[in-house]
Amino acid sequence: MSHRPSCPNRRAFLGMSAAAAVALPGLSRAEARALDRIEGRAFGTAWRVTAPAGRGLEALRSKIERVLDEVDRQMSPWRADSEIAGYNAAGTSAIWVSDDTVTVVQAALDLARASGGAFDPTVGPLVGRWGFGPITDGARGWQSVATGKGLLAKGRPGLTLDLCGIAKGWALDRVAGLLRAAGHADALINIGGELAGFGRHPSGRAWQVAVEDPLAGGAASVLALTDRAVATSGLVAQSYGVSGPDRSHIIDPATGAPVRGALRSVSVIAMTAMEADGWATALFAAGAVKGPALAERHGIGALFLSDAAGRLEAQSTGDFARYLA
Repeated sequence: MSHRPSCPNRRAFLGMSAAAAVALPGLSRAEARALDRIEGRAFGTAWRVTAPAGRGLEALRSKIERVLDEVDRQMSPWRADSEIAGYNAAGTSAIWVSDDTVTVVQAALDLARASGGAFDPTVGPLVGRWGFGPITDGARGWQSVATGKGLLAKGRPGLTLDLCGIAKGWALDRVAGLLRAAGHADALINIGGELAGFGRHPSGRAWQVAVEDPLAGGAASVLALTDRAVATSGLVAQSYGVSGPDRSHIIDPATGAPVRGALRSVSVIAMTAMEADGWATALFAAGAVKGPALAERHGIGALFLSDAAGRLEAQSTGDFARYLA
């Protein structure tokens, strides 16, 4: 694994399973004893899988680690030996990569198109310029990236890709698929604050996770998560103050600068973690006004939390409210 973080921890999200967060409503020691948990490190952050006790969860640890390492070797912009780093350094118009990398790049391009460029997988040079990423030079223009069977092509010299806004979600989906294939019907997976829950908690209820209050800490709301994934982008993690208001590590492709304004976090619930991951990034970059409109236009279930003169203001779109516990 890389000594540098594969993708900066771009999520301001508290994932709370009954085994780990005693503050959640309905938690008991009996519930905690009914759960097994395995955890480790990947992508410069922590991962955790929680499942009903006695189902052989520990036996999957090495397979999970191999999956996460594979994604890291494919898509980390921090690793000189990754496929994405090879693409970024290539002077030729196309390189051979794994089918998985092609799948994620194509998903990123589709999201860039759907979001009107609010999600931009070629934003790496700007991220690096502001001190949040390893790509310090290169061209932009997601419209000039092309994919083929096992191929990535660049339509202009110096074009680079940074998949940090979507690759962790893909990794989470891969782990979920591994667990299901191994016969686990119930689990909650957390990678760096992005979560996917399927099946049920041993008590029979949905898995419960909490969205962090970006102003006061603690839980702003609790979600019931079954066969869904949730990701959050915001100012809590890796942000800083520059001559006044906080600035985000998330870059607004329209301005080329960190996102500013009253918006503090955006949480997205979706069928897949990759979709939730990418849309959370796109909607936060779009901002407090354009973001909700974009989410409504695409039927995205999202929660926008803003700072209204020191008071937390919440706005939900799509079907997000139906998941409130």
